Amino acid sequence: MFPWVYEFNWTPYHLIFLGVFFSVIAIIGTTLLVTVLRVRKDFAGQKAEHIQWESAFEELPAAARTCRHELTREIAHRTCSHEFDCGTCTAHPAFLAKYNPEKPSSPPEEICGLQFATDRMYHRGHSWIQKQEDGAFLIGLDDFGARLIGTPDTVDLPEVGARLKANGTGWHMKKMNVTLRVLSPIDGEVLERGGVEKGWFLKVCAENPDQGTSHLLRGAEIRPWILRELDRLQFAITTDRVGTCLADGGELVSEVWKQYPQLDWAGVWGEMLLEA
Repeated sequence: MFPWVYEFNWTPYHLIFLGVFFSVIAIIGTTLLVTVLRVRKDFAGQKAEHIQWESAFEELPAAARTCRHELTREIAHRTCSHEFDCGTCTAHPAFLAKYNPEKPSSPPEEICGLQFATDRMYHRGHSWIQKQEDGAFLIGLDDFGARLIGTPDTVDLPEVGARLKANGTGWHMKKMNVTLRVLSPIDGEVLERGGVEKGWFLKVCAENPDQGTSHLLRGAEIRPWILRELDRLQFAITTDRVGTCLADGGELVSEVWKQYPQLDWAGVWGEMLLEA
């Protein structure tokens, strides 16, 4: 059937066969090449971070995927199915037309002893952003995350000029030989690096800051979210058959991990930081 096979004869039948055969091979080869190029482009364009977030989101328990409009009691029960990307949710604009979370009746500055400034917006992975006078944003770890983890042993921040992807890796911290991945709240380019001592970790020039922050919680959404996070943490810890992580009066104790060193803290931290 092929020219290199003994006693091959050039006939119309053979020519048609060879034409079809090599056409199929060319199509398969082209498809594979295009696939490889697309995968390479996706990784270069940080789409790998998005793919990782999609997978992690699907594994999150329902309690961690509560719709922001349930938090503010606009609806009795609703679970987010858009990976917290409110810009792709058709119901979100209708809710906003009836309720504006940025004008709370009582600013939630202190919640069960936790400090949450109302001039910041919060990612559900417990990072926050704060807009600066120059238009850039500071990114930090909120008080809940800071008390949960305590002082990290080491912090690995991206280099200046690195590009962040919302819900992708913001920075890494190491605690008790566990590497923790803190999710970036926004897309942007790193302008400056901070640290624990500065109270913030990154200064970022955000891409499309108006639409790029629509998934972040703010104002009246903060208090009910944190109260639910305290419940979620309590459940995550008590399932390991240990005592409470809250001090008398309902305040989250500092350096929570020190209270129960026998726990699988890698799992608890990963669950609360939405690594899933």
